Amino acid sequence: LAMDKMKDLSLGETVMRSELFEVEGISLTQPIASIWDQVWKFKARPDDVLIATYAKAGTTWTQEIVDMIQQNGDTEKCKRETTYKRQPFLEWFIAEPPSLRVELAEAMPSPRTIKTHLPVQLLPPSFWEQNCKIIYVARNAKDNLVSYYHFHRMNKGLPDPGTWEEFVEKFMTGKVLWGSWYDHVKGWWKAKDKHRILYLFYEDMKENPKREIQKIAKFLEKDLSQEVLNKIVHNTSFDVMKDNPMANYTRDFQGIMDHSISPFMRKGTVADWKNYFTVSQNEKFDEDYKKKMSDTSLVFRTEL
Repeated sequence: LAMDKMKDLSLGETVMRSELFEVEGISLTQPIASIWDQVWKFKARPDDVLIATYAKAGTTWTQEIVDMIQQNGDTEKCKRETTYKRQPFLEWFIAEPPSLRVELAEAMPSPRTIKTHLPVQLLPPSFWEQNCKIIYVARNAKDNLVSYYHFHRMNKGLPDPGTWEEFVEKFMTGKVLWGSWYDHVKGWWKAKDKHRILYLFYEDMKENPKREIQKIAKFLEKDLSQEVLNKIVHNTSFDVMKDNPMANYTRDFQGIMDHSISPFMRKGTVADWKNYFTVSQNEKFDEDYKKKMSDTSLVFRTEL
């Protein structure tokens, strides 16, 4: 009976958007905050590969590249399950309908590839203790913000973004899910000197995917033939992935993500921010950006 009841409910109406709760000063959704102890105590294994990013910085793209490298370019194997089930999302949890949370990763046989959007200081300590390989991808703030805004609009598992103007303000002050973009990219950048972290840039991946895929393969200690490399470049291109139901999130989170508002795979370009920022918004953003990024050697390209 309960199942029938679930089916009758149009999910669109039942999914309540989450409030944000602070964990160690970082905004997380209430459901994630509610299972935080479980996340923090997560037991990494030495052969785990972690893909870490700020949300909407090329995560799913990188996950597909890594899976293709691990499967030696076998596209059929890469379609064995959706991205979400092939490479569990460490901290993600929504209460209704209950999503498998940390259990998904815990039950997975080694070698595992796991995804996270956590800032470096909230990463479960076992990842450092086990000296896991970590791939971090960073995307320039303006494009990241635009993508994150559209993602909030279509994903009912996230708080309401408000207007574009309001969201820009929230992003600049770090009052968004997973906290400040500025602290996130800087924190992981600093950590790369002490740990096994490959730090990549979305813009470099767009500009020369082949070169960046080779970097990832080398980091994972995988030898790829030119033929396999070219196959991976093709199959992880935006147009191919947008049409791949195992990677475009049309098969997971139905009723949570509304692709008619904005598709999960929206544009995948560099410099789309120019279509959103007004001249005055851009000036204000740049001025604030300079202050926040004055203490790092990290440099981003906002156009190619």
